[in-house]
Amino acid sequence: MTDSKTPRPPGPWDPKPDQAPATRAAPVESRPAAAAESPLDKGQNPVWAVISTLLLGGFIWWISGSWVIAVAAIWGLFVHEYGHVLAMNRLGMGPAKIYIIPFLGGAAKGQRMPKSEWDGVLVSLAGPGFGLLAAIPLFAGFIATGQGEWLLGAAVIALINLVNLAPAPPLDGSKALGPVLARIHPNVERGAMVLIGALIVFWGLTTGRFILAAFLALALIGHLRRGAWRPEGRPLTGREAGQSVGLFVAAAVACAGVGIAALMPLAGGSLPGAIAVAGRYLGIGA
Repeated sequence: MTDSKTPRPPGPWDPKPDQAPATRAAPVESRPAAAAESPLDKGQNPVWAVISTLLLGGFIWWISGSWVIAVAAIWGLFVHEYGHVLAMNRLGMGPAKIYIIPFLGGAAKGQRMPKSEWDGVLVSLAGPGFGLLAAIPLFAGFIATGQGEWLLGAAVIALINLVNLAPAPPLDGSKALGPVLARIHPNVERGAMVLIGALIVFWGLTTGRFILAAFLALALIGHLRRGAWRPEGRPLTGREAGQSVGLFVAAAVACAGVGIAALMPLAGGSLPGAIAVAGRYLGIGA
């Protein structure tokens, strides 16, 4: 957060620096609140955080019928959001907090805005990048037990991170590619985000993911009504824009790769079979 109280230049009636009268320091009690910063966010209430996590885990268990998948999804969600937290704290936006949203997912919230759009890109991609590490214990579970549910759990973790890379508000992809598109023209960013957001909402409605579709639709409407599409901060340079696209593509390829690697043993080691399984689950295959 930037301080809006910038010092004014000295006026003709102001004392010269070497003639400034000595003033007595005011008592601590009577000093104005110089720290005009807003109070730090204390984070989600612990009781409500536990309730939200149980509601989300129970909902995933209900729709999947598997406790392994439910645990994998919650675990993957926490690791994903913790990736955002690590990046926020490293880039001076912390101490960041994690919030669990019942039936939907989670969110990481910093104490201040990023100093530049490049920092915002790094924070947005830290979630999917770091979040893939959550799949490692699931692969280990499959190696130890031979049960395919562990692989499905790993595939779910990959899917969580891949979906978050979709360039539609408020998903991570919109914060990674949005500044790049804004370099062309703000309306290019706005149009692309609206188009992709509408397609994702349509996908959610046609594949039975109604809660996700409703959430994204409300988020999209909120972004349109807010007015200022880009956050404050130094815009991306040309080099940073190229790096942003490169990091985004690398993250998307990594997420897809982990998902396919998890599904291949379930498809008899066949790459086309694994892709077909993923397509059927996403509702884009036969």
